[in-house]
Amino acid sequence: MIPESLTQGQFDTVYNFLSLVIASQLFTALFLLICLPRILPRYRQAITVAIVVCGIAAYHYLRIFDSFKDAFVTDAVGGDGIYTQAAGASFNEGYRYVDWLLTVPLLLVELIAVLALARALQSKLLWRLVPAAVLMIALGYPGEISDDNMVRGIFFGLSMIPFLYILYVLFVQLTASLDLQPAGVRRSLSNLRWLLLGSWAVYPIAYLLPMLNVSGADAWVGMQIGYSVADITAKAVYALIIYRVARIKSFAEDPAFAEREMSHGAFARETV
Repeated sequence: MIPESLTQGQFDTVYNFLSLVIASQLFTALFLLICLPRILPRYRQAITVAIVVCGIAAYHYLRIFDSFKDAFVTDAVGGDGIYTQAAGASFNEGYRYVDWLLTVPLLLVELIAVLALARALQSKLLWRLVPAAVLMIALGYPGEISDDNMVRGIFFGLSMIPFLYILYVLFVQLTASLDLQPAGVRRSLSNLRWLLLGSWAVYPIAYLLPMLNVSGADAWVGMQIGYSVADITAKAVYALIIYRVARIKSFAEDPAFAEREMSHGAFARETV
């Protein structure tokens, strides 16, 4: 539940973390856009999707940021007081779900695209992962906006079904495809799956907090921090690892391309 008031420290903490996410997503997208020519064309689709994901996240966090500033106001001069909910305004958590509905399926598209698998296998994996991701987010939203813990629990259980199915595909069915990748790529992609699992685990924990009677301003601020860190990890950091995988595979598949890139100096070597 959104608290009725925040202290100056609580307000500043949420304000700063939302700003951090916006900067992280925007400049990750900018970096990837600049570096797009530094990988082979067959891997640019994955990086283009990563740019779109970071762009979508930056846009929605701007909306979340504006919603937060409008929702909490103070009469204190000099910005040192209690922030209370503004009359006629509220913090809109729905922006997060719109963001996740778009970006979570695209995160899985990034992963499959950078593998550059045979078209039939790629289509097979995407038809399993993308609908499951959409269903997971769609089933979570009714519980998120409900004040009834029973309703919240039902939709939590329903959304966990596609979540567990996604994990099954990533950790069981995708393993055989990873065996076909270069050793450095296998390690990076294996770590990438654990990164997704770790960052995604924040969301169900935050979802369960009201059902565990964990509430109040501190709990809400902690939830906003958790969401922010998870979104940076699952989108910006994830995208940079995808870019590294694309670089490794580009170098391994085209020695002439690798030689041209390495001639650019130390920076090129460090990004491989």
